[in-house]
Amino acid sequence: MASATTTTMRAIVQDKYGSADVLRHGQVARPEISGNEILVRVHAAGLDRGTWHLMTGKPYLLRLAMGLRGPRNPVLGRDVAGTVEAIGPAVTKFAVGDEVYGVAPGSFAEYAVARESKLARKPADLSFEQAAVVPISALTAQEAVTIGRVQPGQHVLISGASGGVGSYAVQLAKALGAEVTGMASTSKLDLVRALGADHVIDYTREDFAATPNRYDVIIDIAGNPSLSRLRRALTAHGTAVVTGGEEGGSLTGGMNRQLGFMIVSLFVRQRLTMFVNKESGSNLERLTDLIEAGKVTPSIDRTYPLDQVPDAMRQLDAGKVRGKIAITI
Repeated sequence: MASATTTTMRAIVQDKYGSADVLRHGQVARPEISGNEILVRVHAAGLDRGTWHLMTGKPYLLRLAMGLRGPRNPVLGRDVAGTVEAIGPAVTKFAVGDEVYGVAPGSFAEYAVARESKLARKPADLSFEQAAVVPISALTAQEAVTIGRVQPGQHVLISGASGGVGSYAVQLAKALGAEVTGMASTSKLDLVRALGADHVIDYTREDFAATPNRYDVIIDIAGNPSLSRLRRALTAHGTAVVTGGEEGGSLTGGMNRQLGFMIVSLFVRQRLTMFVNKESGSNLERLTDLIEAGKVTPSIDRTYPLDQVPDAMRQLDAGKVRGKIAITI
């Protein structure tokens, strides 16, 4: 006879969209797997801005995929690090007991299901908490520097350099040999320097577009600068990579801004581009190599236990997080 602990699990769930107040700590059915799916026993999960969007259901356009009136998957969370509890019949790369990290919808729980293609082996030198804050943010940063075609010796400006994606983008651009300027608020500049940035800009005191400095690549994670300001800070043939953006309307968020940049890019010498993040195990393996080589290190601000996820979300929403937040299960 199966006990209650084998058929149910603790999780952070939401029945409707809204602020952190809609989240509750409860018991739900433990998920089942099939095909190429893997059941992960979650040791830690990461909190990223995308999870905030899933909680709030904003921009509203996302609800076409997530559920119009409420989330189809009521369990929150996406970043995961843990051990393989069970594997589907089509799984070939992992075995029960393997330590893994990657992307698993519903990771704010004791167990989560991930597709085999979304996982990689956990870096040997990282704790589960450190590994859990890598996948989505670091993959986004990796894609940004790749799309930006960052090269050795280039001058690269990164906005939002102290945040989840930005903290990895600084390190990845440095690993590629670029001269990096990180932009953040006053209280977070020390973190940006510690991440390896050659120069820092306090955006509360200095306008990056008003200085004589020109950059070969700008990775705009904060999502606030206007197109004219970004172009003014670029070299004549420079590249601006736009990702994120919380300043758009409730319907489409920052997507209108990103699409507008790409349209303008057709008529100017500068390259203005965006991208859709590729959450794949193979890209995670590339990050694993960089982590184990000491070129990329997760920066954790705080860890919260599972039942305090609402408090962690409020901290993120208030813009007080330096680097990443980990959730321990």
